[in-house]
Amino acid sequence: MSGSAPWASGTTSDFSKLPKRGFFTVTNYETFEYDVLIIGAGGAGLRAAIEASTAGVKVGLVCKSLLGKAHTVMAEGGLAAALANVDDRDNWRVHFSDTMRGGQYVNNWRMAELHAKEAPDRVKELEAWGAVFDRTPDGKILQRNFGGHRYPRLVHVGDRTGLELIRTLQDHGIHQGITVHMEHTMVTLLKDGDRVTGAFGYDRERGRFKIFKAKAVVLATGGIGRAYQITTNSWEGTGDGQSLAYHAGAELADMEFVQFHPTGMIWPPSVMGLLVTEAVRGEGGVLRNKDGKRFMFDDIPDLYKNQTADNPEEGWRYCQGDRNARRPPELLTRDHVARCIRREVNAGRGSPHGGVFLDIAWIREKIPNATEHIKRKLPSMYHQFMQLADLDITQEPMEIGPTTHYTMGGVRVNGDTQMSTVPGLFAAGECAAGLHGANRLGGNSLSDLIVFGKRAGEFAAKFAKEHGAGQVNDAQIEQAARHALEPFDRGASTGGSAEGPYQVQHDLQEMMQSLVGIVRREDEMVRALDGLGKLRERARHVAVYGHREYNPGWNTAVDLKNLLTVSEAITRAAIERKESRGGHFREDFPNKDAASGKVNVIVGKNPDGSMQVRREPIPEMPAELKQVIEEMK
Repeated sequence: MSGSAPWASGTTSDFSKLPKRGFFTVTNYETFEYDVLIIGAGGAGLRAAIEASTAGVKVGLVCKSLLGKAHTVMAEGGLAAALANVDDRDNWRVHFSDTMRGGQYVNNWRMAELHAKEAPDRVKELEAWGAVFDRTPDGKILQRNFGGHRYPRLVHVGDRTGLELIRTLQDHGIHQGITVHMEHTMVTLLKDGDRVTGAFGYDRERGRFKIFKAKAVVLATGGIGRAYQITTNSWEGTGDGQSLAYHAGAELADMEFVQFHPTGMIWPPSVMGLLVTEAVRGEGGVLRNKDGKRFMFDDIPDLYKNQTADNPEEGWRYCQGDRNARRPPELLTRDHVARCIRREVNAGRGSPHGGVFLDIAWIREKIPNATEHIKRKLPSMYHQFMQLADLDITQEPMEIGPTTHYTMGGVRVNGDTQMSTVPGLFAAGECAAGLHGANRLGGNSLSDLIVFGKRAGEFAAKFAKEHGAGQVNDAQIEQAARHALEPFDRGASTGGSAEGPYQVQHDLQEMMQSLVGIVRREDEMVRALDGLGKLRERARHVAVYGHREYNPGWNTAVDLKNLLTVSEAITRAAIERKESRGGHFREDFPNKDAASGKVNVIVGKNPDGSMQVRREPIPEMPAELKQVIEEMK
């Protein structure tokens, strides 16, 4: 192809000089056709792809990064499933009850039920596919304690569980005939009437647009952490799936519930926010303020008083597997621990760099050869702190603080099928709402991926078999392509004077961290809405320079739409819920509200393009599940 035309060489284009349809036609773009298209190649996406392919349909898998680099690999502590290998009192009923209580009863109870019942089979499936989990002395899969779980429940591989999950799914998936498109960004979902018929995007290496036709689409794109300044999330966590679904007409739910993990690195600044796994506390790590005091004993919620140790010795016995001991307060739910840390810092009892201390080195008092024990149980944490902070966690405490970690909200889905409110569009994993309610328990994320990844793939394949291919809307593709390339046009026309996308992204992250963070007030969130309007206007005028190949500025400009969408959804939903519950803490409404506890906050798109927020009653839980919760109390 000749390089004389700007669109042929991948450079900017002057749209006024193009033919009326010219370059922006379906025939100019490479087109792929699948029965099921899966966007995202983390645990949920891979599991969905495997299941759909097993059902005998043609499957395409699109991922934003390289295969194997999904954020799932950063999940360290374990995968929650009631196998009862370490404590035979565990079962699906206890797991269901723990999940509902941790989610403060705004969970989708059907998803919580399915998750608790099906997670053990999904773990055994992974084992059959080659997953190498840590073992008990008698050869069973080992399970460890984690926050909010009544019994040792987390299946793990040291503190590298997510990596093993991805490795296992990839190794199994390569035999299923799945076509993988790496380093692709999707800019819009394609629709025929109300139904989704594919996706349109570009490859990040060459900048070439591509059309992916599909009878069903599964979103498995992960979280929204990059909307905040301090986060554990990788660069991919820009809310792509939530935004794509919203702009395609799907509803979002529970977007106000953002989990701030209590333990992220805070020093040096270059690694601020990097996850410090909850497994450190599960293995006996304790939280101390600058005076060396274990402050978590000062604030134990009534809901957990009968399950929480009131002295250090009992908490230690719990971490060592004593069936009769109660958990240490460091293993309370993440939302509570994060707020307790913030309280210590605000009271002037924090560490030198604005956090608190997480101490696993103290177990030298309890265990012979503690240094080797810590290295064996927490190898990634040992190397992470040695290499990034020049700190030996076997000898010294870590400085940690809360970091944006996970979103409980996302695409509203059917609990059984994972289909959204748009026909043919499914979602699974972190980008889907429902399972976790107001607060996710540690380890439930990985089991969520494999339980509902499987279900999404299964029912997407079923939908594809029952429905023929829909039509692709040429005008929609033309509009999406023009919109995606507008930053190049502005770069060419402004002579380098226009603002780039990075400053807009930085200002968004800083504003969300400050005004819609771990503690919220209505006046601050209203300011955030005003700020989002101004940022959206700036985003409409950002410029990108150079050509489309390997252009991170362009990628960032495209991401801004998604980040602004999910940020507005979080902010509007947080204003709507006038109470404190789980990951949503309102300083101006610090208590739970009984009426608000019976509703989900739903976000949708009005015909005029504005964002609509409404409350919707949570469906009544069946009597048999209510009985389970009562029995577990």
